[in-house]
Amino acid sequence: MTIVFEKENRLFTLCTRNSMYQMKADDKGILLHTYYGKKTEVFDYSYLIQRRDHGFSGNPEEAGNDRTYSTDTLPQEYSSFGSGDYRESALDIRYDHGARTLGLRYEGYEILKGKYSIPGLPAMYTEENEAETLVITLRDDVQDVRVKLYYGVIEELDIITRTVCVENHGKAQVQLERVMSLCLDQPYGDWDWMTFYGKHEMERQLSRTPIHHGVQSVGSLRGASSHQYNPFVMLADKNATETSGECYGFSLLYSGNFLAAAEKDQFDQTRLIMGIHPENFEFLLKEGETFWAPEVMMVYSADGFEKMSNCYHKAVREHVCRGRFKLERRPVLINNWEGTYFDFTGDKLLEMAKEAASCGVELFVMDDGWFGKRDDDNSGLGDWQVNEKKLGCTLSELADRIHNLGMKFGIWYEPECISEDSDLYRAHPDWAFTVPGRRPTRGRNQLVLDFSREDVRNHIFDEMTKVLDKADVDYLKWDFNRSISDIYCAVLPAERQGEVPHRYVLGLYEFLDRLGKRYPDMLIEGCSGGGGRFDAGMLHYNSQIWCSDDTDAIERLKIQYGTSFAYPVSAVGSHVSACPNHQTGRIVPFESRATVAMAGTFGYELDPAKLSEEEKQQIQEQIAEFKKYYDVIHFGNYYRLTNAMEEGPYAAWEFAKEDGSEALVSVVASRVRTNDPGVRIKLRGLKENQMYLVNGVEYPGGALMHGGLLLEEAKKEYQSWNYHIVMK
Repeated sequence: MTIVFEKENRLFTLCTRNSMYQMKADDKGILLHTYYGKKTEVFDYSYLIQRRDHGFSGNPEEAGNDRTYSTDTLPQEYSSFGSGDYRESALDIRYDHGARTLGLRYEGYEILKGKYSIPGLPAMYTEENEAETLVITLRDDVQDVRVKLYYGVIEELDIITRTVCVENHGKAQVQLERVMSLCLDQPYGDWDWMTFYGKHEMERQLSRTPIHHGVQSVGSLRGASSHQYNPFVMLADKNATETSGECYGFSLLYSGNFLAAAEKDQFDQTRLIMGIHPENFEFLLKEGETFWAPEVMMVYSADGFEKMSNCYHKAVREHVCRGRFKLERRPVLINNWEGTYFDFTGDKLLEMAKEAASCGVELFVMDDGWFGKRDDDNSGLGDWQVNEKKLGCTLSELADRIHNLGMKFGIWYEPECISEDSDLYRAHPDWAFTVPGRRPTRGRNQLVLDFSREDVRNHIFDEMTKVLDKADVDYLKWDFNRSISDIYCAVLPAERQGEVPHRYVLGLYEFLDRLGKRYPDMLIEGCSGGGGRFDAGMLHYNSQIWCSDDTDAIERLKIQYGTSFAYPVSAVGSHVSACPNHQTGRIVPFESRATVAMAGTFGYELDPAKLSEEEKQQIQEQIAEFKKYYDVIHFGNYYRLTNAMEEGPYAAWEFAKEDGSEALVSVVASRVRTNDPGVRIKLRGLKENQMYLVNGVEYPGGALMHGGLLLEEAKKEYQSWNYHIVMK
């Protein structure tokens, strides 16, 4: 059994293959967190909770004269504001009389077969026999508010999921001001706080700092999960490495404003909370109404980061992503953006497609500029009518011509945004986020449509389907090129304006779900200025996401390194770009650009007509190589052999099949040195006592893993190698 309940002492224990999570409803009805870590025999870990009389830590009424019992010091499963716990709270509710104190007590539980789902929100899914669900109900008797804590236990994947549902059973309405998806109290341990920061064109850079007294947090108030911080964080033992030590991963399936915070309290206990950012968040619940928080996927590893990462990779690839393309080989694409930007015609695109087809490229993607009055960033968004004058034909005709070359055809959309210079804005200015009496803040000279409104979503959906129904489109790139500001919904009353950011995300999910169901055979790739909305929530609707607008291969080493901690290679949109690189001016060998891009979905972002015959031949060879290694790259275990955040002479990573029968090691010389002393890297994921061929040379698996593989000496800047390893 994955969920064990001991009725006598109201003890709940959740067991995966290698981890165990435990909580206990004590005699006063407080739900205590007792243990999360390596799987052991089921035992009541509440013996580790120390109770003492601490000054200035209040005592609930149920404790009577017992001053050793305080919610301010106890490890709680789900904390609430105002009842004596002065740490960061998980739940904050304001009542109609203005008070905010909430006293949650244990009421009951359910154990259900299968994994729960969440109305309107993304969540992991499984077959019924692959998971169990625990539902624990907490209740505030005064206001009759019930909080249901949902836990999904997926044993074989080593994952426990969490979400929260708040129900108002009272007569009076309540205002939710904070609803965290996760609250985790760790009474013991000296942890590092690991987060992934960045900026546009340099996302998901790993930060590792000791957790100090006070609150450390990351989050987003940009309306999207953001380039700046990713909704994935880790707690790790100070000595944890890729292959040893304890670590915990927390991935939030949400694409809007979020908060992840770690607080080290006066007694060196660490509390982690994660969920929707409480800033500019309110949600009104009338009698009988409910609110669901986004899901968090939790992974514990006793053996370092790589085991945690591979748990996430498999879970996201097979149990978060949906639809036809989650496991199907994706086509190798070419996108015209860096090849032409806005300056193209249908004939120019067809010329590019012919050259690409001759090289073996399988999908041609027409990026921004094919619709309305759209020859630059300043106009046209919202007018989703094909510019046939620019293309010189209908979209259907262009698609047919591309298909006749033996290629698939895709187009770019940015449905959530609008240009002020557009027919749609002139007809419906109130559809864009603007605050009454104020001029809006522009981003990329565009505004954001209010996707919280059904009428707005329906109009955009109708305009898109008018285009997509007429043309045979195989791929859609969904872009979002600014942060959200001036948030105000013209059809909601004042007391409900705090709901708009969350309603926006719900509207986005509803739209994407509807689009995916209407076009199940169309591959939809997410994008937000590259990686500005790269999160597990979006991957529920898009099987792959543009990893970053930074197309420089050497910069991508760090970006893809950070991304790999929580997200599988199959989700990473990555392309070979032209050189000198359009952003950095850097010149990287063609083969090295391909090596980096192959750690993803793989494709090209350049004009093939400008390449030499030798380079075109290289494209053919690169595509053939990628197809040859596709299964091990996309479905194998992933190993970070070097730390890309450290400026070493080489960056190296490995893909290996679970059975150890095949592996691919990729290496890029990130810094060329004279008189190089030589570098060896220790491989992983092989069988100790098996013999392997490495590019035709025979080695024992044990030697490769413990002695290592001696790398070739770099003869030129940014040289790369691929080592194919097969079991004899």
